[in-house]
Amino acid sequence: MIIYCYCTRIAEYEKRYFLFMDNKTLWHSTSHIMAQAVKRLYPNTKLAIGPAIDNGFYYDFDSETPFTTEDVSAIEKEMKKIIKERLFVERFELPRDEALELMKDEPYKIELINDLPEGEVISFYKQGEFIDLCAGPHIERTNQVKAFKILSVTGAYWRGSEKNKMLQRMYGISFEDKEELNAYLTQLEEAKKRDHNKIGRELGYFTTVDTIGQGLPILLEKGAKTIQLLQRFVEDEEERRGYILTKTPLFAKSDFYKISGHWDHYKDGMFIMGDEEKDEEVFALRPMTCPFQFQVYLNKMRSYRDLPLRYNETSTLFRNESSGEMHGLIRVRQFTISEGHLACRPDQLTDEFKGCLDLSNFMLSAIGFDGDVSYRFSKWDPNNKEKYIGSEEEWESVQNTMREILDEIGLEYSEEEGEAAFYGPKLDIQMKNVHGKEDTLITIQIDFQLAERFGMVYTDADGQKKFPYVIHRTSLGCYERTLALLLEKYAGALPTWIAPVQVKLLPISAEKHLEYAQQVKEQLRDAGIRVELDDRNEKIGYKIRQAQMEKTPYMLVMGDVEAQEGKVAVRSRKNGDMGAMPIDEFIAMIKEEIKTLAK
Repeated sequence: MIIYCYCTRIAEYEKRYFLFMDNKTLWHSTSHIMAQAVKRLYPNTKLAIGPAIDNGFYYDFDSETPFTTEDVSAIEKEMKKIIKERLFVERFELPRDEALELMKDEPYKIELINDLPEGEVISFYKQGEFIDLCAGPHIERTNQVKAFKILSVTGAYWRGSEKNKMLQRMYGISFEDKEELNAYLTQLEEAKKRDHNKIGRELGYFTTVDTIGQGLPILLEKGAKTIQLLQRFVEDEEERRGYILTKTPLFAKSDFYKISGHWDHYKDGMFIMGDEEKDEEVFALRPMTCPFQFQVYLNKMRSYRDLPLRYNETSTLFRNESSGEMHGLIRVRQFTISEGHLACRPDQLTDEFKGCLDLSNFMLSAIGFDGDVSYRFSKWDPNNKEKYIGSEEEWESVQNTMREILDEIGLEYSEEEGEAAFYGPKLDIQMKNVHGKEDTLITIQIDFQLAERFGMVYTDADGQKKFPYVIHRTSLGCYERTLALLLEKYAGALPTWIAPVQVKLLPISAEKHLEYAQQVKEQLRDAGIRVELDDRNEKIGYKIRQAQMEKTPYMLVMGDVEAQEGKVAVRSRKNGDMGAMPIDEFIAMIKEEIKTLAK
């Protein structure tokens, strides 16, 4: 039964509808146009799903052969025909048996229909000869798509599981007019230039090796140095704020994770060694540090006077992410994180939470991210209680407490159901990469469950044994992801204080001026400046251009005059030629810049 209502004054209706239509409605509709074009040209192709996403849309296809560049051009051409046909987009519903019959030649649609709960409405959208299983919404006519572009074709496992078949995912974008599309494509090209996957490899920060595995990057000299600098900076600041440094194992027996609940709620994301069915002792690499750090707390009896206790650790973690989620340094299977856990009394919870947020904001400001993040209050999903531990009353109480803290701070945040950890709500500090994909950089979580599970108690002033609140937090988050976002934000030109090489020494003559350059190098090193000497027998212009391409903050050129006068000719990445100055003056200048975390 078709239940879509048509407007008698179509032109006027289209005009009003289009004005109020959001991007995702347009993008979703364009994905259907793309799927219709594919089915016209390659009728044996099977349809999977085609949603709108944050920056466009995609459709997954199971085709007989991979789509080529020529195929993509043909699909775009057919899409233009469909748009010009001004096809009405009609919605209708069917009972389950009729829906299955309609989709009998589309195995992926059959699977989706069978997964729908009994009694749920099964709706379809029809445009011309094309019909797709879909909840909508959609545009009124195909010609409301004014400008579009197919952006790429990649592989994607059905439903994101490596156990399923690899499909072809075709990404695209559409807009209300060609001017918007052209502006977006220009922005996309710029994003590609800043993609850390590109510049991180070109500048020698990291690489990957197929035989090692996906999501397991190798940090090269520059990447390793930058992350070392970040780690030292974070650990020193945490120490100043009263944190106690710990060092805990990288893996543990399955029994340990069963106590915390990670075995029941996180097992699929863990790397497991051993087989219980063969009576082997089963171990798992740690996906988190919390239960390990709890053992430090449990090492001796605690009093209310001991609290708060703040533990920190530079933790290497392991998470079995699906291959389709891997992306450079942003999403990996082994990563290092600035992890910390605070045990506190109820009357200390607000101040300790504020302290965690203040630390995170300090870190974000230091690396120049403070204006680039958003805040998300991640709550539990009351309709999916099996994902969590604890009662509904406990969850609502703790979430209300966290909301009060956030409001007292005056933080602007969104709320999202279903994004909480299984043991408590959290504040996620989010940041987008150059492609518009948002990832979590920092989390601060309130845990009201695990202390009891591990028997973490303290003796209160009244002599009673009580369980502390635990705050799980990161101060800067995953170092690999932070490095990726730094490379993208600064297009590889990292701020001087965190640049792996701060100064490049460029003697004009590798023979005549090398000895003086070596002296300058030692002076800079003694002052704590990270320096490299380019002693190649190349023309000075070539050396300068190469240092500029490497995004080095400062270049010091040395010839006869500089050697005689004990000076260096300073070239700044930011300010260009700064003229000659005594070495001590340059050292004082760059040290002041580093001291003030200049960007």
